[in-house]
Amino acid sequence: MSSKYLNGVTLCIVATVAWGAMFPVMDSALKHIDPFTFTCMRYAIAGVVFLVLLLAREGIAAFRLQGERVWLAWFFGTAGFAGFQFLVFLGQQKLGAEGALIASIMMATMPMLGFLVNWVVRKAVPPVGAIVFIVISFVGVTLVITKGHYATLVRNPQDFGADGLIILGALCWVIYTIGASYFPHWSPVRYTTVTTWLGLPSACGITAVLLATGYTSMPSGHAVSTVLPELAYMSLVAAVVGVLAWNVGNKILTPLNGVLFMDVVPITTYMISAFTGDTPAAMQYLGAGISATALILNNVYLRHRMTGPSTPPPGPAEPQTERVTAVSRAASH
Repeated sequence: MSSKYLNGVTLCIVATVAWGAMFPVMDSALKHIDPFTFTCMRYAIAGVVFLVLLLAREGIAAFRLQGERVWLAWFFGTAGFAGFQFLVFLGQQKLGAEGALIASIMMATMPMLGFLVNWVVRKAVPPVGAIVFIVISFVGVTLVITKGHYATLVRNPQDFGADGLIILGALCWVIYTIGASYFPHWSPVRYTTVTTWLGLPSACGITAVLLATGYTSMPSGHAVSTVLPELAYMSLVAAVVGVLAWNVGNKILTPLNGVLFMDVVPITTYMISAFTGDTPAAMQYLGAGISATALILNNVYLRHRMTGPSTPPPGPAEPQTERVTAVSRAASH
């Protein structure tokens, strides 16, 4: 395994661990504030940090978007920073006490959603082996969540709507992640910064409509001050560190491979629950082991396809193509 590939794996794990912690953090915040206003505040703070980072790394030229597909960047930014945040955390709020854990398990659907989106958008049929490993990994995650008692997956009918919101939110994040491949000449910092600032007006606009129609109410100053610790974590750790690590990691691994690491999210959430007094059962340890093993084997499998004799070498039109691009090509064959 090359050091660059290992860096990509490490960054994706850093991101997903940070996001695994964000669900318990949001469980606390959502008791005092709505997910819409909170998201706008969160990404306004993170967006300023992104701006400073981009200016320091690439200069003012990185902010010039002439000739770029701005509308497409706006679409991906809206999907990632309005669609994902609003839908997932609204669903979590509606589910109540179990919301954090249930929302985290829904994140484990992203690898399958990623293959589905790639299949639809690029007509790329996923390799059978990859599908098998993803299903095995998902089974492992469900063991973590259910402790082996699958009957607990069937809950009250009123929960299904909230579950649907979370899955739609997960789909939004998959679309955002794959969106980076449409801007191959942009650095991860530039993609993160531009999409954040193009998506933030969408989030604020939607929030303004919800406030005006009375669907939600403006949080009080006391509510905002109460959630400042949660806002700090969600802005600086889950957003700045998490999103940047995610985009850089996916730039190295390609989105089709990077999205596999979303299975780490629910496992992290449950490990945090264990530290707070909810000791994992034997089945949960088994499930975590199954999920991690499937994730590792899938990466080995895709890298084997990359180096196999059936993989065509890069053509003359791809002089700058990284080895990791071959992984995506192998996965799409």
